[in-house]
Amino acid sequence: MRWTLKTKPETDKVKHLQDVLNVDEITAKLLLQRGIESFEQAKQFFRPNLDDLHNPHLMKDMDKAVERIETAINNQENILVFGDYDVDGTTAVALVSSYLKTIYPNIATYIPDRYDEGYGISYKGIDFADDNEFSLIIALDCGIKSIDHVAYAKDKNIDFIICDHHRPGNSLPAAVAILDPKREDCFYPYDELCGCGVGFKLIQALGQNRNQTIDDFVPYLDLVATAIAADIVPMTGENRILAHFGLQVINENPRPGIQALTQKIKKNALTITDVVFIIAPRINAAGRIKHGNHAVELLTEFDFEQAQQFASEIEQYNADRKDLDQKITKEALQQIEDNKEQKRFTTVVFQEDWHKGVIGIVASRLIENHYRPTIVFTKSGDKYAASARSVIGFDVYNALEACSEYLEQFGGHMYAAGMTLKPENYQKFKDAFEKVVRETIAPEMLTPEIEIDAEIDFNEITPKLTRLLKQFEPFGPQNRTPVFLTQNMFDTGYAKKIGGDETHLKLFVKQKNSDSFPAIGFGLADKINLTKNKKPFEAVYCIEENEWNGNVSVQLRFKDLQ
Repeated sequence: MRWTLKTKPETDKVKHLQDVLNVDEITAKLLLQRGIESFEQAKQFFRPNLDDLHNPHLMKDMDKAVERIETAINNQENILVFGDYDVDGTTAVALVSSYLKTIYPNIATYIPDRYDEGYGISYKGIDFADDNEFSLIIALDCGIKSIDHVAYAKDKNIDFIICDHHRPGNSLPAAVAILDPKREDCFYPYDELCGCGVGFKLIQALGQNRNQTIDDFVPYLDLVATAIAADIVPMTGENRILAHFGLQVINENPRPGIQALTQKIKKNALTITDVVFIIAPRINAAGRIKHGNHAVELLTEFDFEQAQQFASEIEQYNADRKDLDQKITKEALQQIEDNKEQKRFTTVVFQEDWHKGVIGIVASRLIENHYRPTIVFTKSGDKYAASARSVIGFDVYNALEACSEYLEQFGGHMYAAGMTLKPENYQKFKDAFEKVVRETIAPEMLTPEIEIDAEIDFNEITPKLTRLLKQFEPFGPQNRTPVFLTQNMFDTGYAKKIGGDETHLKLFVKQKNSDSFPAIGFGLADKINLTKNKKPFEAVYCIEENEWNGNVSVQLRFKDLQ
């Protein structure tokens, strides 16, 4: 691990924030590191307000999208709500379809089959719309590059409204409306919405025609918060507001589907981390193992008993998913060993029987072992399909673009992407991708980095600081959980390995003349010798609340120690 202490903010700015907010120096520095320099910005950060959401009509083509939907309603047209099979797509479809059904009955949903149709808008989906007399398709979390598909639909007199958040290509599809804040000609004030977030702005705009206020849309925010957490978009601006209030809905009045997924969790309040690791994988498992329709059914079911049945089925899909990703990860690691590719700048692996639904997870697992841009391929029909994951700071999308002559199609973000290619181009692509990464990646990006917000002593960990850190939630990209460095700490003699395989480390640590704190280090059991005999060491950690049997206490979660 590479420890990097963030640059200290300017002293006068720190002092100014301390004075206007009446906070300690640590809190002021943390705020400045997150771009918060004034009382007003701090107020918006600590007190998210639904009134600070932007007018949806500021988004390019929003007026066209609303007009086309209103025309469809007036003309009694059939509307098909189409979305990707991942969490962002299925939550978006659940959100838009369930809202439209409150104002108009002729609504149906369509999620493409991951294996039969693949990612994004499909010809099979358009044929389904044509066969069933749908004249308008609203595509969510996909479509920004579907030029040929939209043209195919147009020939069948089917219109498209595209709601996407991925980067556009050089040309846009000939849709009636394209809602995507990443369009170069879109000047919407916030361009980091997820697909479900764009869908939310669409129903918000439709609601304005019906004299509905933002309060009427709060019940949908559990879906939006789930998508924000799962899609790993920045936890800033509108996303922070939507996630904040969405978490409130999840904790206080969730839809039956989400309640069914979380009912066995013994916690007073779920955090965004719980959404990432508990709710999102289960919703994703439906599309990975069976079909994304199962997720939409769960999220739009309002009978709790039926939702419990759906949740039970999805729980089994998730168990199957875990077994598969462990098996495939093991096989992929062996392939790297067999091919003697440990020293490469990239990981690119392929096996034709790997389950397409878990190759993205496997790519992330491989990065934990070989920290470098990673692509996992499997066979899909007569082509190879893949998921890519990147390391912090490296834009894998740009690297794919540089190798696009060997790809049939690709799309995604800086850190995650998908692609297909012809089998005969696999080795050519693998060599080209290695060359591009080798020539463009900064050497330090190949070592995992822990960014440290501040160096502190244990005496500075006060109840007030702990309360303020709680208000930094929800955490996510660009508002990560604060990480602290403390030197000259020692274990009080209770250090031990824990966990079924004894890979974790449990300690009680203190500095001279400080209180002691319980600490947990996941995956750090191999460093136990550094803590013996009260030898001083330094550690980087997060300060968190540990909830056990209804009792809440402060705990340090070690990320590394030396």
